[in-house]
Amino acid sequence: MKTLVKDSKSIYTFDDAEVLDITADNIQVGEPVRLIIGDCNSSNITLYTDVTPPEDWTGHKYLFDGTTWTENPDWVDPATLEEETP
Repeated sequence: MKTLVKDSKSIYTFDDAEVLDITADNIQVGEPVRLIIGDCNSSNITLYTDVTPPEDWTGHKYLFDGTTWTENPDWVDPATLEEETP
């Protein structure tokens, strides 16, 4: 697997075979392109390859420094937020 990390948070994971084109403007996923990530680019993300994310990985739930996965103390489960909304 590989992960895109922004502000220390693992925000996306992809299979190793997935093509990522990281440019100064955005990140294009797939060949042909099937997803454009407009808020990420070569200046604000880090790509880590050959990683094994936690089994319960969800975007923003974990911090990743290239070696260690740590639960993000600021992460709130979106399902919990939905339950609290009247």
